[in-house]
Amino acid sequence: MKAKEAISPRARKGASEGLPHICGELPLLEVLPLLLDSPTRELCVDQEGESLGMIDQSSMLEALGHMITPRDDSSILTVSCTPADYSASHIARAIEDSDVHLVDLFTTPTHDGKLNVTLRVRCSDPTPVAHNLERYGYTVTDMYGDCSREHTAVAERLLALKALMDV
Repeated sequence: MKAKEAISPRARKGASEGLPHICGELPLLEVLPLLLDSPTRELCVDQEGESLGMIDQSSMLEALGHMITPRDDSSILTVSCTPADYSASHIARAIEDSDVHLVDLFTTPTHDGKLNVTLRVRCSDPTPVAHNLERYGYTVTDMYGDCSREHTAVAERLLALKALMDV
């Protein structure tokens, strides 16, 4: 997405005085740090010398939300590594070795000089993916997945088998 796609519909007319100006073609991920650095948390969006409108925190959050497609069939994992050990292709290979697809990948620097890599993968139980990532040398610091449905089905099957064996 581009800056011009995140313009606030609530922008006030004539309120762009004194605001930092950005180009409407600037990628949205480049706009975010500029918005956070702006004292008013607002930016004026221009294209070819004409003001298109403003981006504020709400419109930016909404635009970023549209970039992340909601999914019911995914899990979230966070891994930690040094910048020298970070490789998106290496991480993707570790995930796909689990027969799982990588949906999203976000990196965040930490205060101790490492990187936190947040991954969204297409599976309900992230445990096999976590084991593979650790096998590839990454430290899994957090994981979330809705695997309760699978555990319920397994428990029901075990109870049925137990009942069958008792007959």
